Amino acid sequence: MSALGVEDAEIEESFVRSGGAGGQKVNKMLLHRPTGVRVKCQTTRHQAMNRFMALRLLLDKIERMRKGHVEAERSRIEKVRRQKRKRPRRAKERMLADKARRADTKRLRSAVTTD
Repeated sequence: MSALGVEDAEIEESFVRSGGAGGQKVNKMLLHRPTGVRVKCQTTRHQAMNRFMALRLLLDKIERMRKGHVEAERSRIEKVRRQKRKRPRRAKERMLADKARRADTKRLRSAVTTD
């Protein structure tokens, strides 16, 4: 925490209610007030273990955010979104024509048969 400059006073801890026996106040939610990063951990039934894991997740998120990995991840997601969106009709026709031309070129490379 000291390497990232995060202090205990900046972290707000809250509980999320859950049903079932022994499930009350086990789910941890941590908020780092200066950055607005929120983490929720409910992997185990132990409050102390969830607190520890949530703190680790929170510090990992803050570190990635400070090192710019969040921006890289956001740009990667945007790139995939652009790749998946529907192409305009003319661009699609051009792409299919290029594919057909490439297929013809490859077909001509096949071995010549002599009869």
